[in-house]
Amino acid sequence: MDKLREKRCRIKEEWKKFISGVPVEEIDTSVVREPILRSWKRCRDNGVSPFLKKIPVVLQGGEIDELLECNEELIRTSEPFLNNLYRSFSDSGFFCVLCDHRGYILKLVGDESTINDLKQGVFVIGALTSEDSVGTNGIGTALMEDTQVQVFATEHYCESFHGYTCSGAPIHDERGNIIGMIDVAGPYLEANPHTLGMVVAAANAIENLLRLKRSFLECRLAENFQRMVISSIPEALIVTDNKGTISLINQNAQRMLALDPQMAFGKNIRDVLGKKNEGFLTKIANHRSMTDEEVRIHNKDGSYADYTLSFNLITSPEKQVTGKIILLSEIARARTMIKKMTGAEAKISFSDIIGQNPDFLETIRLARIASKSTSNVLLLGESGTGKDIFAQAIHNNSERKNGPYVVINCAAIPRNLIASELFGYDEGAFTGSKRGGNPGKFEIADGGTIFLDEIGEMPLELQTTLLRIIENKEIMRVGGKKVRSVDVRILAATNRSLIDEVSNGNFREDLYYRLNVFTIRIPPLRDRRDDIPLLLDRFVKDISSNIGKPVTKIRDDVLRVLMDYSWPGNVRQLQNVLERAINIAPEDVLTGNLLPDEITRSPKVVPPARGNSYDLKNIERQMIEGMIKSRASKSEIAKKMNISRSTLYRKLERYGF
Repeated sequence: MDKLREKRCRIKEEWKKFISGVPVEEIDTSVVREPILRSWKRCRDNGVSPFLKKIPVVLQGGEIDELLECNEELIRTSEPFLNNLYRSFSDSGFFCVLCDHRGYILKLVGDESTINDLKQGVFVIGALTSEDSVGTNGIGTALMEDTQVQVFATEHYCESFHGYTCSGAPIHDERGNIIGMIDVAGPYLEANPHTLGMVVAAANAIENLLRLKRSFLECRLAENFQRMVISSIPEALIVTDNKGTISLINQNAQRMLALDPQMAFGKNIRDVLGKKNEGFLTKIANHRSMTDEEVRIHNKDGSYADYTLSFNLITSPEKQVTGKIILLSEIARARTMIKKMTGAEAKISFSDIIGQNPDFLETIRLARIASKSTSNVLLLGESGTGKDIFAQAIHNNSERKNGPYVVINCAAIPRNLIASELFGYDEGAFTGSKRGGNPGKFEIADGGTIFLDEIGEMPLELQTTLLRIIENKEIMRVGGKKVRSVDVRILAATNRSLIDEVSNGNFREDLYYRLNVFTIRIPPLRDRRDDIPLLLDRFVKDISSNIGKPVTKIRDDVLRVLMDYSWPGNVRQLQNVLERAINIAPEDVLTGNLLPDEITRSPKVVPPARGNSYDLKNIERQMIEGMIKSRASKSEIAKKMNISRSTLYRKLERYGF
């Protein structure tokens, strides 16, 4: 002990010289070790007071909670080692400290009286023990030097620590970054060199345990990731060895094939699926890969389902087949994918359909009723009246809205291809037919809606097949022998008079009555002329937005010309005329001279007598009334009409609103 006291005194003398301001070169390095002297110099350069009585930086309240939460894993892992260290020094005034990578105290372990004494110097959880805070010490200096350090008594830069010896060692992560610090401190007369060895051993043990935990966690994460990847595969996945023994099945395979994993693992796939599936088992027995082969699989409960089969071989580095990966995709899902790829999609809802005309509103009302029915619907109307829009709205308002929506224009498909397009074909049905065959539109629409536009153009020989589908809900592909069930609602549309086509022998009478369960007639634009202002407003807004060319004002002569025209092409023609006008407009104002000659020079149409419903002032009144009923604000109405709010208020007063 005398040697320790003597050592303490010698270092104290050098410390006094140093804090008095003498140069570093005048300090006796045979007394003060180089790491300690470097630390003293850093402390002096950082302006640390050697006469600190209390730790100057201490976190408070929520800051402490955040500190402990961020270091929860380090604290939980280190706690047993701190307790073990303390037991080695109990009742000797020693205490153990755990800090984060910056030197903030996370945990203190010691006897009650020692901990209470430490509180006098604010040596508590949340206190900062870095070198630039409290000078040379076993925590801050070990952090700066990134190595194990024992700071003896007067080697501490701050005099208040001169009665202690601190032994600290950093804790590193697997990349070598410091994540924490463990330290044991106590009366300098009780310390010995072995103390530092015990601290280093504890730090190493904490590092190893943290790495072990992280490795275990990474393994768990990798296992979970693999499990999630397999479970996210939408197909039924089965993996077998080259003898057919099942080594893996995903949840979709369990669900789709009604397989019990406990009964399937380790069993041969032939024993699991049984003799009823000999066709499928024969296909996968071949040592060649396969893509999108159609198969039927029978379940043990007597039910069956159709799938597309794909499988790949698992080979060894020596190119030997060691197993197979089998994927089964439900035909219904494949049809949905085909539907998405073909671009058929119902985007329009009833809320998107514009009109205030009483006859047109009645058409919308009937279509809403039809949407809730399961009956076939026949949409009648001239070209361009919006039969396709009503078909989409009916589908989107029906119970089938989440199912496929498939469109086929019977007039746009060559007569020799329409059968295979509607009903599909089997492999070898004709020269050039796709391997494995191809599903038709009715198969793709299974569970949803098919819209047969221009139904009056369907060849007479196919009308019989269509009638059978409606009656039996079954189809047979071209060149095929297997009957397939389909659940499809049919919406049909035509601009022809089907009853006249029946009289002329061009359309089957029984098919006409099958389709004509719910007939909806869509009025032409010339009969709903009072909707033109609303359509003008909507189309200009939508077209301007789509092509990125704003229109801020519409001249009165534009509406006057549009109201005087007969619109043989109906709403579609109106939309196309406005798109052309907006494209060629030199400015952001739409004027009558931008409209094509066939519109501006056509004879003025005299509408049927209906009071003054078509004079421009009355049209303006109806337009304002429609927007008020739609609960548009005054600002929105003024903006749509390209007028000021004061002008709008005068018009509202004039029209009695």
